[in-house]
Amino acid sequence: MLKIRMSRPSEASEIIQIWKNSVDATHDFLTAHDRQEIEKEVVGFFSETPVWVAADREDHPLGFMFLHDGHLEALFVDAAARGRGVGKQLISHALALHPDLSVDVNEQNQQAVGFYQHMGFEVSGRSELDNQGRAYPLLHLSRSAGM
Repeated sequence: MLKIRMSRPSEASEIIQIWKNSVDATHDFLTAHDRQEIEKEVVGFFSETPVWVAADREDHPLGFMFLHDGHLEALFVDAAARGRGVGKQLISHALALHPDLSVDVNEQNQQAVGFYQHMGFEVSGRSELDNQGRAYPLLHLSRSAGM
């Protein structure tokens, strides 16, 4: 059974390691340079920002998400914990907090696109560039209450 809770400041390095493991398993479309630049941004942000964590019975984080005003800004599951319902439980928690939830996902990350569509999200738009202006197209997805 997973517990969803807020992260603790002492877990910043674990959160960043989950991000690294997840990205290495799913973002093979990133150039090495972009991967390094994005990691610098992530380390700075997630070292200071509390996130929702999915923790195992020993209270060890297996995945995390960052929500802001009904938008899922980030959801990452440790590569070793994939396929164990971690992402699904995080999404369920996010939907309990924000029934009309949106998320942007890299179009090239077909695993993530499939996951969100399986969770009831539908494509509502597309952008040619990511939020930092890089040439990684984003799909904008949304899920309305009652879906």
